[in-house]
Amino acid sequence: MQHECESGPCAAGNQAFDDLSRPFPSRSGPPQMVNSNPTVMVDICTLILDGSPRLNGEDGAHVCLLAELDAMLPPILVHRSTMRVIDGIHRVRAAQAKGEIAIAAQFYDGSEDTVFVVAVEQNIAHGLPLSLADRKAAASRIIASHPNWSDRAIAVTTGLSDRTVRTIRQCSTAETSQLNDRSDRNNRVERIGRDGRARPLNNAEGRHRASQIIAEQPTVALRTVAKVAGVSLGTAHDVRDRMRRRDDPIPSRQRAAARSGSLVAARKPNRSVTSSSSRNLPSMLESLRKDPSLKFTDAGRCMLRWLCSHVVKPQDWEPLVECIPVHCTDTIAELARSCADAWQEFACALEQRRSDAV
Repeated sequence: MQHECESGPCAAGNQAFDDLSRPFPSRSGPPQMVNSNPTVMVDICTLILDGSPRLNGEDGAHVCLLAELDAMLPPILVHRSTMRVIDGIHRVRAAQAKGEIAIAAQFYDGSEDTVFVVAVEQNIAHGLPLSLADRKAAASRIIASHPNWSDRAIAVTTGLSDRTVRTIRQCSTAETSQLNDRSDRNNRVERIGRDGRARPLNNAEGRHRASQIIAEQPTVALRTVAKVAGVSLGTAHDVRDRMRRRDDPIPSRQRAAARSGSLVAARKPNRSVTSSSSRNLPSMLESLRKDPSLKFTDAGRCMLRWLCSHVVKPQDWEPLVECIPVHCTDTIAELARSCADAWQEFACALEQRRSDAV
């Protein structure tokens, strides 16, 4: 049951909390606001209190603290269609502790798949902060439900750095859902930013097309270049400036990302093959050791020694995982990923050499 609530008493408690109007990214349109509806009184017995982003659930001490306050607390946020509490579970528990049967609330009318996102945003904006573990778990869940959101958009939503979100995305089993990322007319994978605009994950192809157009038609307007190549006007300007300086129109970081990205689709579906290959590493190395072109040349022997000292099998690292101090895990994981990227580039170079020789 819902009853109208005047804004005056509720405003007194609102000073302790941030505004509820912060936007969040949307799949299908501009950011939505969560405080667009008036405050009403809602019967506590009608509320659903599950789905919190807190891994350890409610904090009893915080509930007691809120229950001891005399001031009117800010209204809770409730998803209208499901009556699930998005923000304010501790306030609900405090009201129950005081024997109250109704609580001030505002309704959120967004879609159900954005409810968790709003809950995370509100819980990092005010009240009892989410722990780092809570925020990392929330980022992993949002990556799974909204794979085409940019790392930066998810980072702002969860209170993490975009670098941390990128690491979580790479480690998450949700990575396979990236096949569902939306693509533009040029089949480039896009990510949606905080402003709701879709941008290509890597713009190397667009820059290459822009450079070709400028090379063929030096006097063409940059707006035309941008439109035909599918890039922004700023990118078209940058491509032209780079060409005038005789620099590569594609920045080195984008070139590297394009090379590694082209291997992801071919690499991920073959995990069973990779697992099988790891079990055959000894026989593969033994076969190379017997190859005369490697065995009887200085360069070949050097390569064999290098391979034997750098090859890593699952049974080599699995016992180490539980022994690594927690505060070192991110650093070691980044080192491992950097080594994996280097190996991947090495493999790509070898495959390219083979294709050139054919």
